[in-house]
Order: sequence, then C-alpha cells, then structure tokens
Amino acid sequence: MSLQYKNVAVVGAGAMGRGIAQIAAQAGSQVYLFDLDPAAVQAAIQQLQGQWQKLCDKQRISQELAHTYAGRLQSAAALQDLADCDLVVEAVVERLDIKARLFKDLEAIVAPTAVLASNTSSLSITAIAAALKTPQRFAGYHFFNPVPLMKVVEVIGGLKTDGAVIEGLRTYAKQMGHAPVIAQDTPGFIVNHAGRGYGTEALRIVSEGVADFSTIDRILRDQAGFKLGPFELMDLTGLDVSQPVMESIYHQYFEEARYRPSVISAQRLTAGLTGRKVGEGFYKYIDNQSQTSPEPAVPVVDELPPVWVSPRATRRLELLQLLKNLGAKIETGQSPSANALTLVAPLGFDITTVAVVERLDPARTVGIDMLLDDAITKRRVLATNPATRLDMRNAAHALFARDGKAVSVIRDSGGFVTQRVLAHIVNIAADICQQSICRPADLETAVTLGLGYPMGPLAMGNAYGPTNMLEILFNMQTVYGDTRYRPSPWLRRRGAIGLSLLQEEE
Repeated sequence: MSLQYKNVAVVGAGAMGRGIAQIAAQAGSQVYLFDLDPAAVQAAIQQLQGQWQKLCDKQRISQELAHTYAGRLQSAAALQDLADCDLVVEAVVERLDIKARLFKDLEAIVAPTAVLASNTSSLSITAIAAALKTPQRFAGYHFFNPVPLMKVVEVIGGLKTDGAVIEGLRTYAKQMGHAPVIAQDTPGFIVNHAGRGYGTEALRIVSEGVADFSTIDRILRDQAGFKLGPFELMDLTGLDVSQPVMESIYHQYFEEARYRPSVISAQRLTAGLTGRKVGEGFYKYIDNQSQTSPEPAVPVVDELPPVWVSPRATRRLELLQLLKNLGAKIETGQSPSANALTLVAPLGFDITTVAVVERLDPARTVGIDMLLDDAITKRRVLATNPATRLDMRNAAHALFARDGKAVSVIRDSGGFVTQRVLAHIVNIAADICQQSICRPADLETAVTLGLGYPMGPLAMGNAYGPTNMLEILFNMQTVYGDTRYRPSPWLRRRGAIGLSLLQEEE
C-alpha cells in the first residue's frame, strides 16, 4: 500500500508535535515542523535527531536509517511554507480561539485537497471547524503522550467531516504503527471520557472519609490489578492536566452526575500541588520517590472469636472455605451467637445497611469484599460500620492476615473500594457504547492502550459479571440516592438477558 500522505506538516513543536513528527517521518513522510518560536523547532529537530542516533547506537536501527529519518524532517519558517502538504496536524495550546484562527489561516494556504487535523484532547471538532469554508476536510487526530510509545490514536469526525477523510487518517495511523479508533465528536472522545470513572470515584471515596490516598491506591493495585493507583496516576499525569479535563467533560455534558469532579483535586491544583513534577501532589516526593503512609500493622489477638457468615454473603461457599483454610472456628446456626464475629459480603450496599436489613448486631458486624476470587487477588479488603467494636475489627484483621496476604480495613462504604470503582468504570464505558460514540471493540482498544487498564472496561464487566455490576450500581444508588450510579441502558439490558457487554446489536 502506498503512503497515504507524502508531505505532512506538524504545527507546534512541543512534546506532542515532536512525537507526531517523529512517527510521521519514520512512516516515510517528508515532515515540515512549524512553531511560532523558531528556537523550539530547532530544539525539536535536534532532539529527534539525537533520539534516532541513540537508537542507532543501541543497534535498534541502522546508521543509514537514522540519516534517512533525519533527512525527512525539516523546519518551516512560516505557515506559507506548508502550502504543498497533503496533511497538516496541529498540536498547539488547547484554546478554541487559537486553533480556529490557525486553521482558518491554513485553509487559505494549503491545496483544497489537503486534510486538516487537530490533536485536541478536549475541544469540539465541530466547533473548531465552524469557521472553515470547507469543514468537510477537517477532523480530530488525537495522539497520546509520549506519542511513539502510546500506540493508539483517536480519529474523530465533526458533524460535516467527509468519511473519506476519516478513512485516510485511519490508514495513515496504521502506516505510522498506531492503532486507530474511530470516535464521534463528543466531550472527551473515547479515552478521556472512559477515564472519568477511575479518578473521580476514588476522589469521592476519599471525600467520604472511607480511606486515605495510600490505602485506596494499594487496594486498586493489589485487589483490582491496576498498574498505578488513581492518586499515583494523577500525580504522574499532573493535576494541571487532569483536573481541567475532569471539569471540562463535566461541564460539556451539562453537569452529568457520572462525571462530577471533586473539590479535593480542585483545591490541590489551586495550591500548586500538581504532582510528581513539582515534588508534591497527593503524595510528597523526595528524590522522585513517593512518601506514602505505611501499612498498619496486623493486630495481635490472643484468642479469635468464632465466626458466623451471613447466608446472603457474596461467594459464600468460597468465603467459608477461606475461613476454614485460615483456621477459623465457624458457626453454622441460623443466627450468630452472642460472642461471634459476624461477617457480611454485600455487593453495592454498605455494612450498616446490611446489618439493619439482616437484623445483625452492628457492633460485631464486619464486611469483606468478595466480588473477586480471593485466589487471584493480592489483598483482602474489610469494612467496618460506625458501631463496629475495636476488638471485632482487630479480630477480623488478624484472622484474614493469617496466611500472610495483605489486608486493608476501611470505614463503611457502599461498594467498598474496588466494587464501586470497577462498576463506575464499566457503567461509563457501557454508556459510551449506548451513545454510539464508538464501537465496543474500538473502546476496548482505546482504553487498553491509552489508559493501561488491566483489561478493557467492557471485558472487565464481562469478567466480573454484568449482573454483579448492575447489582452494585442499583444498591449504591439506594445507599447514596445519587443519579451518578444509575445503570446505563447498555449495561442494564445486557445484564438482564445475560448478554456480553461487547455484543453489538444487529
């Protein structure tokens, strides 16, 4: 297949522009790099030449290929120098007025057949194109930083974008070694939209006093399998980047509750605590190492009480076998004895609600999150209620730590931590499909490559059970009375009939 675009312009010589220029040159295009600051262009070219030379020194590419790549990259002194380009990709500051004015100028310079594309991460493609005489040739082309390593690009059509333009950009993305995903022009497109579930729900958990930053990060790493906890991730990305995206998507969707941001992160941004790059965010950093709070020690309990398990407990048989393996004395009566530690394992409900509904003594009631198979997790999570006695809390902690597996004890929370975060991620992803923003397969590719989740959110919902996700959401909506947790029709219908969340309608 011949190269889709032979002459490519990149406007903006920052990190994103440099990355786009690099993979375009490596694909075989002649690349013209322009920036209002000529020094930035020269610095970018030198940096890329140095990078190719390093690859050569490591024998990743030949010296001849390094020279070839470098020869395909040249500076442009003015926008007029881009007149012969087949494709212009913009990667400048995220301001609608600046981007719209730039493309209006470019439209008068390049050929009528040239494609114009924006690397915007949050602005409407239709809005940017509104000032153009030929909006049909304009599209979004959203790469992720660092561009050479993040192998996915969102291709977004505005309301007037020609289908041939989308197909051409899709083909070119593959030629650059990236996976193209097609998205409708909606706030956050795919990745930034789907990513709202992780950080915002974690912030909400903190705001309820359920657990601190370190504990939540540990739970979501060790129990749910994420590479980074949400607060580690926001510190790495920088709140100056993530908080505006949270607020932008929330407001663009007219204050949709599912995307509601948090005052906690807003205050930290105002205080300049943006993350790792400034030495402090949700954590402090010394020599680039985060200073996290230590794990609480396992309590020493001389004699453990007998344990009674609610007949309504999730994975009850597995929980009973786990207790047997841990050497617990298990009560089998219809109700617990006066001295028994009472265990519940709800989906979505908090421990208080379960104790009231099941008429259990709240002082002796502790919850355990059994959504996931205990054998595949590295951490167990227990939850107390406001009346749980300290001796019962300590006994539960000591019992479940007997085999050396890590245990976190949190305050009462509808859905613990993992349940509510996973269900929120799955629900938002399901609603992206319900809105026809993208195909389910493209959603999975975009999130897996763009966010680094352990699996795509729809596959996640399938793995943990669509009916379980529904139960968590319905019960959380009952506990909190918040429309934030209302299930998407995509999830509700597929969960009701036992259909895969990846299943498209004929």
